[in-house]
Amino acid sequence: MFKFLKDKFKDVVDKFSKKVEEEGKEVKPEIEQLKIEEKILPEDEPKKVKSLKKKKPSKEVIKEEKLETEEPIGEPEKKSFLESLKEKFAEKPEIQKEPVEEKKSFFESIKERVTTKKIDEKQFDEFFWDIELGLMENNVATEVIDKIKEDLKKNLVDQPLKRGDIEETIKDSLKKSLNEVLSFETVDLIKKIKESEKPFVIIFFGINGAGKTTTIAKIANLILKNKLRCLLVAGDTFRAAAIQQLEEHGKRLGIKVVRQDYGSDPSAVSFDGVKNAKARGIDVVLIDTAGRQHSNENLMEEMKKIVRVIKPDMKIFIGESITGNDCIEQVKKFNEVVKIDGIILSKADIDEKGGTALSVSYVSGKPILYFGIGQKYDDLKEFDKDYVLKNLGL
Repeated sequence: MFKFLKDKFKDVVDKFSKKVEEEGKEVKPEIEQLKIEEKILPEDEPKKVKSLKKKKPSKEVIKEEKLETEEPIGEPEKKSFLESLKEKFAEKPEIQKEPVEEKKSFFESIKERVTTKKIDEKQFDEFFWDIELGLMENNVATEVIDKIKEDLKKNLVDQPLKRGDIEETIKDSLKKSLNEVLSFETVDLIKKIKESEKPFVIIFFGINGAGKTTTIAKIANLILKNKLRCLLVAGDTFRAAAIQQLEEHGKRLGIKVVRQDYGSDPSAVSFDGVKNAKARGIDVVLIDTAGRQHSNENLMEEMKKIVRVIKPDMKIFIGESITGNDCIEQVKKFNEVVKIDGIILSKADIDEKGGTALSVSYVSGKPILYFGIGQKYDDLKEFDKDYVLKNLGL
C-alpha cells in the first residue's frame, strides 16, 4: 500500500518539476524551501520568493521530496497485530505452558529416589509413605501395614540396591509379607462337621445389612450338596420380615425352619431348634441372629446369652468386604465378646480393593472360611490366598 503511495507522489513531483522548467524556474532545495517558509532568504531575491509563493508546491510534493532525502519523513508502515507480536517477542524466549505431570505409581516414585547406594532409615520412611497410602486406600489395616513396613525395611535399609531391581525387590518383599499375613490355619467346614457329634451347631453373627441370612442359605445349600441333613433356626426375632425371609430360603432348599413369634427370646428359639435337631437326627443346625452394631452393648450382651445357652460348635462372623476398616473393627469387637471361630466375607465380588480380606484374619487371628461372590446359592467361594493377592494387584 505504501509503495503505491510513494509511486504516486513521484509522479506528482515529476509533473510539477516539468511544469516549473517550462516556466524557466527552478525548484529550490529543501533547505531553501524552509527558508522561504520562515522568511529568512536574502533581500536580493524578493521576486523569486514572491514567484515561489505564488506557485508553492503542495504538501504532498514536499512530503515526497522529504522522502527522497537521507532521513525520510512520513508515517511508518502499519503492521498487523500478529506481526507486532512477533516483533515484540522476537528476542524473548517462547512462552510455553508447563506440561501436566502424569501421575506416577508408587513403584515409579520410589525408583526415581533410589540409587545404587545404600539407603538409610530416614530415606526409607520418606518413600514408604507412598506405599502406605496405597495400602490404606485399599482398606489394609494399620497392623498389616506396620508388618509390611518392618519386613520391607529389612530388605531395603542399608542394603546395596540397583535402580533397575528396586521394583522387583519391593514386590517380592510385599508378596512375602502378605503370604505370611494370610498364612493362617484354614478350616474345612464340611470335614469338621462330618468328624463331629450330631447335631453340629453353627451360630452366625454380624451387623445389619451384611447379607447374613442369604449367606446362611448358601451354607445350607453347601451342606445339602455334601449329603448332610440341615435345619434352620430363625433366631432373628427383631427385624421385620426376617423370619419370612429365612422361611422362603428354607422352602426353596427344602429345609425345615424352626421359628417363634417376633419379640420372642432368641435364646429360647435357638434352644428349641437344637432340641428339635437332636430329636430328628439332623446333622447340622444353622442359627440366624439379629444384626447388631458392635457398639450396642445391650445387643452384644444378648449375643453372649445365646452362646451361653446353646453352646454352639462354631461361631461365625459375617461381614461385608466393601466396608473396609469398619468390618475390621466389627470383627475385633465380636471376637472380644463371643470368641468367634471363623469369618465369611460377603460381597467380595464387588470389592475392588481387597484390603479387608487381607486384614480381618490377621487382626482377629481367625480364619476366613468363605467369600460371598453373588446372590445365587452356589455363589460361595472357599478362601483362596491367591484370590486375595490378585485383588491387591500382586
